[in-house]
Amino acid sequence: MKPAIQKVFLAVLFLLALTSKGYAQTAQAEKEIQTIMQEYDVVGLSVAVVKKGEIVYSKAFGLKNRETQTPLALDDIFRIASISKSFSATAIMQLVEAGKLSLNDDFSDLVGFKVRNPKYPNTVITLKMVLSHTSSINDSQGYFTLDAINPAKNPDWAKCYNAYEPGKGYEYCNLNFNMVGTIIEKKTGERFDQYVKKHILDPLDLYGGYCVDSLDASRFATLYAYDTDSAKFTPSYSAYNPRSEEIRNYVMGYSTPIFSPTGGMKISVPDLAKYMTMHMQLGEYQDTRIISRKSAKRMQKPVADNGYALALTTEKELIPGKTMVGHTGTAYGLYSSMFFHPKEQFGIVVITNGCSEPETEELNKVIVAATNSLYQHLVK
Repeated sequence: MKPAIQKVFLAVLFLLALTSKGYAQTAQAEKEIQTIMQEYDVVGLSVAVVKKGEIVYSKAFGLKNRETQTPLALDDIFRIASISKSFSATAIMQLVEAGKLSLNDDFSDLVGFKVRNPKYPNTVITLKMVLSHTSSINDSQGYFTLDAINPAKNPDWAKCYNAYEPGKGYEYCNLNFNMVGTIIEKKTGERFDQYVKKHILDPLDLYGGYCVDSLDASRFATLYAYDTDSAKFTPSYSAYNPRSEEIRNYVMGYSTPIFSPTGGMKISVPDLAKYMTMHMQLGEYQDTRIISRKSAKRMQKPVADNGYALALTTEKELIPGKTMVGHTGTAYGLYSSMFFHPKEQFGIVVITNGCSEPETEELNKVIVAATNSLYQHLVK
C-alpha cells in the first residue's frame, strides 16, 4: 500500500473508531436515562447537550400525555417555570444598555407606588436588589397581582417584607419578577410578552412565549403533579390557562403578572438550549447579539451570598467538581434545569413533565441524575 493511501486509510479507520465510540457513549447515556425514568416514574423527559456553541445531542423520552399515551417529541413545548426569570432579566439588561434604566434605580419610582420595607423606610430598594432576590420582599401575600404589595390595594402590604434590611439578605421571591415585568412595559410601551418575543425570541429564531393564545396548543406537553400519599399523577391543566378574559381587560404596566414574567415562558428544550448558549457565549448566538458581553457578565456575577446573580445563579452541587451557571424551575409537577459551564463551554438542559420525586428545596434527583449521565457520556 502506498504511503499516501495508507494515511487516508488510517484516517478513515480513526474516524470510524471515533464514530463508533460516540454511538456507544450515546447508547450508554440513553440506557441510563431509561433506568432513571423507571426509578423515579418519570412521565416524559426532554434533554439537550451543547458543546462549543452547538447542540451535539437532543432527544425526548417517554410521554407527552399519559391519558392518550402520546409520545413526547423534541419540538413539544413546556411551561418552564422559574427559568423564565432569566428572560425578564435579559430584557431589563437590554433596557439598561439603551439608557432607559439603571440597576441602581429606586424601584418605587419604576413601579409607580411605594416599595419600601417599613422596618427600613430610608433604605432604597433598587432594581438590582429585586433582580437578585435581595430586596427583602417575600411572597407571603401572593404574587399573581401587584395588589399584594401595593399599599393602596392591600392593608397587609407590610407583610410582604422580611425583617432584614434590603440588600443584606436573600429570599427567593416570585413577586420580585412579576413586578419586573411591569417595568419593561412602562419603559417600552410594549406588552411584556410581545416585547420578549420581538427582542429575544424572534432574533434567535426561537418558538415560544408567555401568551398561551399565541402558541400552538397541540405542542404543549401536559404537566403532571404527583401525590406521594396516593402515588398518583394528576394533569395540571391550569399550567396552560390562557387567561383570555383577563388579557382582554389588560392594564399596561400593572396587569403584567397575568403572563407570569416569573415563571410563564413556554418553549421547547432545543430552543431553550439555544437561548442558554447565548448566555454561555456572553450575549451572542450565531452572530446575533441579544445583550452586550458586559450585560451578560453582570447577569452571571453573584450578588447574594448563595451565588444568586441576576436571574441566573451559580450551582456547585449539580455536577461534582464543576461550578455551573444557570437556573432551575419547579411548578405544576414540572422540573426544569438549564446550566452551563462558562469556561469549558458546555451546557445541559433537562426538563421532565412529571416524576415521583417529591418537590423539595434541593435539586431534583431526576434532573441531577440525567444531567450527570449526559455529562459523563457526552461531554466529559
